[in-house]
Amino acid sequence: MKKIKLILKTLTFFIFGIILFGCGNGSSEEEDGGGSQPPNSYLEVQVIPTGGHQSIHSFGASDAWSTQFVGKNWPLDKRNRIADLLFSRELKADGSPKGIGLNSWRFNIGAGSASQGSPSGIDDEWRRAESFMTDSGYDWTAHEGQRWFLQAAKLRGVDHFTAFSNSPPIYMTKNGKAHSSGGASSNLNQDKYDDFAEFLAAVIENLYSNDGIQFNYISPFNEPQWDWTGGQEGSPWLNDEVVEVTKVLNEKLNQSSLNTKIEIAEAGKLNYLYENADKPGRGDQLNTFFDPNSTAYLGNLENLAQKIAGHSYYSTYGTSTLLSTRKSVFNKMNRLDPTMEFWMTEYCLLENNEEIEGNGRDLGIDPALYLGRVMYADLAVANASHWSWWLAVSPYDYKDGLVYIDPDKNDGTVYESKILWAMGHYSRFIREGYQRVEIKRSDNQSLEQSINGLLISAYKSPDSTKVVIVMVNQRSIEIPVKVKIEGKPTYDAKVFQTTASKDENLRYKGTISGEDVWKVPARSMVTFEIQ
Repeated sequence: MKKIKLILKTLTFFIFGIILFGCGNGSSEEEDGGGSQPPNSYLEVQVIPTGGHQSIHSFGASDAWSTQFVGKNWPLDKRNRIADLLFSRELKADGSPKGIGLNSWRFNIGAGSASQGSPSGIDDEWRRAESFMTDSGYDWTAHEGQRWFLQAAKLRGVDHFTAFSNSPPIYMTKNGKAHSSGGASSNLNQDKYDDFAEFLAAVIENLYSNDGIQFNYISPFNEPQWDWTGGQEGSPWLNDEVVEVTKVLNEKLNQSSLNTKIEIAEAGKLNYLYENADKPGRGDQLNTFFDPNSTAYLGNLENLAQKIAGHSYYSTYGTSTLLSTRKSVFNKMNRLDPTMEFWMTEYCLLENNEEIEGNGRDLGIDPALYLGRVMYADLAVANASHWSWWLAVSPYDYKDGLVYIDPDKNDGTVYESKILWAMGHYSRFIREGYQRVEIKRSDNQSLEQSINGLLISAYKSPDSTKVVIVMVNQRSIEIPVKVKIEGKPTYDAKVFQTTASKDENLRYKGTISGEDVWKVPARSMVTFEIQ
């Protein structure tokens, strides 16, 4: 009888372990598999602060395109509410964050399509942009709405600014438009390279002298692989053209007193960083620009940032593609220069696949968890030092915004999304200089096994006194977790949580000790801030 009871007890525990940690099939496409079963009824995670990876620089978003209206026309209280959601590091009365604490902001240097109206060839008025350049010189009063958000960001502690250009000004382009006619090469003739570089330098110099905004980076090219024949401002660029413009801009910056570095080349897909793929002459940008043996080598320019920028679009589904693409980025960079940084500078949920569809605004948990997995892969697999979302404020029926608004240029309702708070699980707590560190899981799951299940990454402060742990539970079951930190037998952790519940958005849940087990809810994100 005792033997039967023992068998039943063992069988019960075994079944519970299968339900909790997965069935052990090792499949990364369908569901998280399981490794060796943990000895307890919870998952034990050990953080190893001495096992360091990349340092984190910043988290950000861009001001394209709606801030041109919101920052100029909307009521001040609503503008401030949006700015608080994006940039604030303050806490509410209940201890929950007021905002997601972005410390980086991307400013769109418009090409002037807004002045052309419908003849611009850009049907959507919201996607047109102003320009500081006019047909008679410069107008430094332009971009008023965007400049309001620059000041709002600075006021709330943002200290990293990037100015980016989608297209040269319409007064310089081949076709007089802010988009290309053919798409085969740049919409800028070679004899205008100097003018374009002069324009970019003048913009960042003026915004510093008049607005007090020091731009850390200037990004002259955006997704040069695409043809950009309409729909929004943009220009294709061949690698050879990128090289020539970058060299000219480097000289312009040498002539100025600005401490601004050039960021290249905002690849439209991550694989274009390490292979030509379907874009010969526009891809393989790591080898082209950063291999000292390349005839197009740019790595020795005084004002070139020692990083490569790319966008995570069209590389996030299925999970084998998600992982292999990011491993390839890291491996290529590591072979070329282990000190070089990878910056993921733009992403939103464009993909339409079996798991997520870009079309349709969704303020709920499903796109938030999809984002949580993408950010995990970019940070923990590609070793990104920076991560930026695309539209900080969106009027669209699309999964492209952190904060959503009504498509009204003068007023409307502000909507929070769980995409916003999902990003905040990383951006609000992982500050500049934090370093991603190694973890060990008691279930011994590999990266491939865990990628569709419970994702865990950890980061330590520069002085090693704080640790941040971000958990993304994509599964439909609650998972108990206990965290141990090597060399820190006791600690207190503040717990912040986002679930499907409408009111649970990066909500402060209290403090636990290192002896406590936290039950990570099904379909949720949880961050521990440990001191």
